[in-house]
Order: sequence, then structure tokens, then C-alpha cells
Amino acid sequence: MFRTALRNVLAHKARLLMTALAVVLGVAFATGSLVFSQTRSDAAAEQASAGYDRIAVNVGVDAVPDGGAPTGLDERLASRLARVPGVTHAANRVDGSAAVADRTGRLLGDGDSHRGSNYAPADRNGTEGTDGTDGTDGTDGTDPAYRFTAGHGPTHDDEIALDASTAARGGYRVGDRVRVGTGQAAATYRLSGVFRSDGHRLTDGGTLTLFTTRTAQRLFATPGHVQSIELTAESGTGAPELAERVEQLLPKGAGAVTGATLGRIQANLASSDQDTMGQILLGFSLVAMFVAAFLISNTFTMLIGRRTRELALLRLLGASGRQVRRILLAESVLVGSVASALGLLIGTGVAAALNRLLGTASSPAGPLVLSPATLLGTMLLGTATTVVAAWLPARRAMAIAPVTALTGSETPTPATARSPRTAVGAVVTGIGVLVVVYGAVGAGSDARTVIGLGTLLAVVGVLGLIPLLARPFVAVLRPLLLRISPVQGVLATRNTTRDPRRTGATAAALTVALALASGLSVLGASASHYLERATTHDFTADYLVKPAVDSARLTPANTKAAAGTPGATVSGLNQSTGYVLGGSPAVLTGVDPTAVGRLVRYDLVGGSLDTLTRGRIAVADYKAEEAGWHVGQSLTVRRGGQSGRVTVGAIYRADPQSNLLPSITAADSLVARYDKTPRTHVILVATDRTSGGANPATYSALTHALGDDPALAVLDRSAVEDEYSGDIGDQLDIFYALLTMAALIAGLGVTNTLALSVLERQKEIGTLRAVGLARAQVTRMIRWEALIVGAFGATLGTLLGIFLGWALGRTLQDTVSGYTLVLPWGRLAAGIAFAMTIALLASLWPARKASRVAITTATSAA
Repeated sequence: MFRTALRNVLAHKARLLMTALAVVLGVAFATGSLVFSQTRSDAAAEQASAGYDRIAVNVGVDAVPDGGAPTGLDERLASRLARVPGVTHAANRVDGSAAVADRTGRLLGDGDSHRGSNYAPADRNGTEGTDGTDGTDGTDGTDPAYRFTAGHGPTHDDEIALDASTAARGGYRVGDRVRVGTGQAAATYRLSGVFRSDGHRLTDGGTLTLFTTRTAQRLFATPGHVQSIELTAESGTGAPELAERVEQLLPKGAGAVTGATLGRIQANLASSDQDTMGQILLGFSLVAMFVAAFLISNTFTMLIGRRTRELALLRLLGASGRQVRRILLAESVLVGSVASALGLLIGTGVAAALNRLLGTASSPAGPLVLSPATLLGTMLLGTATTVVAAWLPARRAMAIAPVTALTGSETPTPATARSPRTAVGAVVTGIGVLVVVYGAVGAGSDARTVIGLGTLLAVVGVLGLIPLLARPFVAVLRPLLLRISPVQGVLATRNTTRDPRRTGATAAALTVALALASGLSVLGASASHYLERATTHDFTADYLVKPAVDSARLTPANTKAAAGTPGATVSGLNQSTGYVLGGSPAVLTGVDPTAVGRLVRYDLVGGSLDTLTRGRIAVADYKAEEAGWHVGQSLTVRRGGQSGRVTVGAIYRADPQSNLLPSITAADSLVARYDKTPRTHVILVATDRTSGGANPATYSALTHALGDDPALAVLDRSAVEDEYSGDIGDQLDIFYALLTMAALIAGLGVTNTLALSVLERQKEIGTLRAVGLARAQVTRMIRWEALIVGAFGATLGTLLGIFLGWALGRTLQDTVSGYTLVLPWGRLAAGIAFAMTIALLASLWPARKASRVAITTATSAA
């Protein structure tokens, strides 16, 4: 049986080429996804945990006594811990956020990490030196966490050190002046040195700035206090044992943990992000294999259909139906295993190339990881997919009686409304649609799970109905084709509907790919529209100022400084929490009542925004509806030990997720009665159009007025839009690129189907040539067949995608007020056009092959 299967594969190797190629691509996608994600995960974990092996024990604050504010650890504790037996070095650590400016004042670094810390060299006694009154630390030691490549660590309060990558990006050398923002007023420092450090202190793409301990305490903590203490141990001293000794000397609220434990925690956190991307990539690779299954099944169906006489002869010679089925499945195992092995090699190579090319930013490169689980899993995936896809055609072939098969090839069974397949497809589709609708309108917290199950059922059902749907779809296109190309159009429509199952199986792959792409397009367009409405629609100012690093905080001083920009109208959005307003918890946002109307669009439902100047408040409609408030209503207000009354002066439409329109707007003077230090969320700035409006000069003037502080981001209108909605477009582009693989595999299916169809129809094509059909007309006929299949699959997939996007969008409407369905007609049309282009390109080789059929050979064929 195996020798027979091997001979059959070799005999039909050209016809199986496209099937093997589909398996190769699918397995390569899966292998590349697994290898790439595992490599990045291990590299990220190694980077995040690098350097913790140097730390025996880390001491930090793990509880805040009596619910008060954390003050850190007394820096003198390090001296006491340095005397613990087994400790060789105790280093105080003070960490925060520090933004480094380049020579043009722009923020340096392409990562999310902008860190600042202290340089803590050891003195002769092994403990960290303390800053002297002359501004030096008075030590001759080094800090083991940093390895300097130029200069030395900061020894004066006006000095800093930069990591090597940041210094290189900024073009800084030792002795240069560097502008740094830390959440307080930005300052210029002298660069004393350039260093390299452990991965857990400096992530790829981020920045790390070192200050003296005294400067770091002033910027990131409080004088005399540190955030953690790192202890190194003598050779032969165990970290767990040392941690137990140290615990006995720690104050209440402090704890000790070994460096190895911290390393494992950081490694797990770092690898989890990479694992998420790996799961997404693997999901798309499974979609690609699912699409490939249609190509495989279609190919084996056509091959078995042409071999019915051969298989019947085997049966008559004594082979049982089970033995013949084993031969066919053995062929699929051979094709699947060889193609999977090749896909494994290609996928590994792709993963290696991507790892080398993309080893920057927050995804560090590392040695390639090819685990046994990946090897076995991808080989089984490709082989099993091929076998499963070939099983149904093999089973169907065995249902044909040997004597019947010997009389001629198998005649395609047309799909009818009464066929079992059609009936099952209709029932499954109906159930799936009902489940999706239920998930969209009434499934509650499990809505997305229910929608996912319903979508799977609906897709499977529709795939069963595709052969039945092919005829009416072609009938709709037929009048158009008759106008464009009367002869070739009629022939193409007849050939397409001759075997609707084959047409449906070919179009099914495109249907799946377009359903996912269209669903993503609908969700992405709806989310982008919502975010645009919730942010830039409300934003009528020219600039928005916000913190660029975690520790930076806007203050009234920043608002006052921004107001110094020539021709500027300025207001901060100053959030104040802890209110009880009319019996309901509330957050008040203080604004300049004379300026805010020009900076933010208030769509009033009732009242007037001018009442803010008279001490009244303006309330968002959702908050007013929730609390039952109306214009003119007097409310009690309490915060802390203070109380009073306030009147609702206006109600405006707003979205709860808006980044700019607050739930309650009040004048700064009203907020100041209850809160002297509200948190400034953002600063809005509008420029005077008569003085030039928003332009580079105004931007420069505003930035300079804010102290040229790289810790503060000044965003214009386009930057605001990118800030809040740009990520969606980037993510969609990645997903579209991944779905392109599925579309390419679907294109291979079109090529394979048309090529085998041309092989089956040689006598027919030869006859058409004999009665006057030119080579060019034959070529156009095959291309029209491909376009019909492409249009059919793409249209059906787009309709499924719109339905899926609507259902998933419905689950967001209860939690995201203002979310509405948006159909991106341009993207949807582009998706259909792309699918038809893939189909047209896939038809080039079969069309060329059909045009070269020899008339005499074809008409004499048996």
C-alpha cells in the first residue's frame, strides 16, 4: 500500500505542488510565529532579569504604615545593613523618571522607559558614600551596577551620567551640557560620563540618567530617604540565609527579598508581553492553515475524481475499500509530512531573519529558540491538516461502485436545496446567526464568548451553503458579463456553475480571509470614529500640554508659564477628587471660565456656560441623568471637613470616556475653596489667529515658555489625534499584513483549481479552439472564471465580516457610551478589490496553459 501511495504521489507531483505549497506556507507561518515569539520571550526575560544575580538581597518598602504616604527608607539603614555578617556592599537606590532632550529640545528615546536613578559608589568600608557639603561624595569606589565607557559617575550636583545608547542618539560627549526634565523644573547638567548597565535597569530603546544621591533624593524622593537598598554578599553566603538575617534589622513596613526571586518576577512580567504577541501570531497561522485545508480538500477531490477508473481497477483486482482509502490517506501523509518539514525549515529561517532585523526597542534579539514542542507541533499540524482535508474526498470516492467508476469519471453532484449538505448548512448557519445575535444583545458578561461560538457555527454553516449560493451569485453577475464580454462571459459563467461544489470550495478560502479582514475593518473604523469624537471632536484648541514621562506633573505654574506665550488663550483642566455633590460621589474639574469655551467644544443641552463665571457648575448629560440633576438645581457640596452649596448652571453632551470633557466643570476659584492643590490633567492652549495662529514659531515660543522641559509634551491637533487613535490604525495594519498570508494561500487555491480544471477540460478547450475561439479569448475565459470566484468569495466574506463587526461592536455599547457602528466603505471595497486581484493573478498560469492546448491533441483525447 505504501509503495503504491509513493508511486501515485510521484506520478501526480505536479498536480500536488500547489497543495504542498499551501501546507509549506501555513507551517512556515506557524513555525515562524512560535520560534520568533519564544525567542523574543526568552530574550526579554533574560534582559529583564540581567543583573539580579549580582544582588543577593534587595530591601524595600512593602507596606505603608497606617495608610499614610510612603516616605521610603532611611538612608542610614544601609550603614547598619552593611555590618551584617556576609554583606560586602550596601547601595542605596533612588529611582524616578527623567526625560533627556536632544540638541533641538526634543525628547530622546524610542521606548516607554525614561528612568532616572542615583550613582552609588562604595567607600573604603564597603558602604555607599554620603554626599559631602562641598557637593562631592568623597569616595574612591565604584558602583557595581554601572560600567563606564567614558568619564566617570556624577560627583557634583550639577552633573549627570547617561547610558551609552542615549548619549549616542543625542550626539553627546563627556563635558557637554544636557537638558533633563524630571517632573520638576527642567535643568541643564554637565555630562560627566557614559556607561552601560544591566538589562533590568535599562531597557532597549529607553533612557537612563544618573544623578548624585542627594540630587536624586531631591528629585524623586525626600531628603534622607531612599526607595531600596541593594546588598551584595560574600562568597559562600547564601542569599536566603542573608535575607533572614537582614529581616531582623528592618523597620516596620520594610521587607527583604532575594535577587533571584526579583529576577524571576521580572522575567515573568517581561515574557508575558511577548507571549501575548506570540499567541496572536499563532492564531493567524491557524487561520492560514484553516484556509489551506480548503485548497487541500479541493485538490484531492479533483485528483480522486480523475482517478476513479484507476481506483475502481484496484477494487476489481482484489483491493478492499479500506485498503484503497489507506492508499489515498498515505498519499496525504506523504504530501503533508514532506511539506511540513520544508515549512519548518523556511519558518525557522524567517524567524531568524526577523529576530536579527527587529532586535530593537522593547523586543530584544536573542539566540534562536527551537524547542522540541515546536518541532513536533508544527509537523503534526501540517500533516494532520493535510490528512483531515483529504479524508472526505477519499471517503466520497469509496462510495462509488467499481463497475460504475469503470464506465467513466465521476460526474460532479450538483448542490441542491434538498441535499443533506445544504440542509445541514442551513440549520448550522441559522443556529450560528441566532447565537451571535443573542451574544450581541443579551448575553451580558459572556457576550464575546457567545459571539465567538456563534461566529464559528455561522462560518461553518455558510461554508456548507456556498455551493448553493454560487448559482444565484453568478446569475446576478451574468448580465454584466454579457455586456462586457458576451462570448467569454457566457462560457465563464457556465464553467463556474458546472460544479458549484468546486467553485464553493475554492471561494471558501477567500471567504474566511475576507470575513476576518472585514470584521477588523468595521471594528477599527468604529473605534477610530468613537475616539475621534471623544477627543479631537471636543478639542478646539491648537495645542495640548501633557506629561511626557511618568513622574512629571503639571502645576498651576506650568499653566501660568504657558499663558506667557504671545497671543495665547490658556486654561488647565485641574482635577479635584473626593467630593460628595448632592449625595453622589463626584470629581470637579477646574477651568478658567473666561477661556475654556474657546478651548473645548461644549454642546449645551440646557443653561449657559457663562454661568461658570458666577460660581455655578456645568454637568455632563450622563452625570446629570445618573444623579437626577437639572439646570437651576441647588446642590450641597462636601469635601473633607468643608461644605457649601452650588447651583447647576449648564448641562452639556459628553462621552464618559472623553479625555477632555469632564463630568463636572467648575471655575478654578470654586475648586480652590475646597482644594488648594488640584491635579492639572492637561493644559489647553489656543493661539491668536491675527498673530499667525498655530505655526512652528508659536510652537517654539510655547515650548520655551514652558521652560524647554523634555518631560512635558506639547501636542498640536494632528499629534493629539495620533496620541489617542493612531495605535488602532497601526494594529490594524499589522493584522491586515498577517491576513495577507491567508489571502495568498487562497490565491494558490484558485491557481490549483483552475490548473486542474484546465487539465480536465482539454478536450472541451480544444473543441472551442477548433470552432474558432482564439487563444486570447481562451485566456480571457479562464481569467473571468477566476474573477467570478474571487468576487463571490470576497463578497460573501465581507458580508460575514460586517455582521461579525456589528455583533462585537454591540458588546462595547453598554460600557462605551457613544460607540456607533461605522462601515468603512473604502476599506471594504479595497478588500474585495484585493481579493479579486489575487484571484486574477492566480489565473495567469492556468490561463496561459489553457491557451496553449493543442487542437489536434485535445480533440483526439479519450
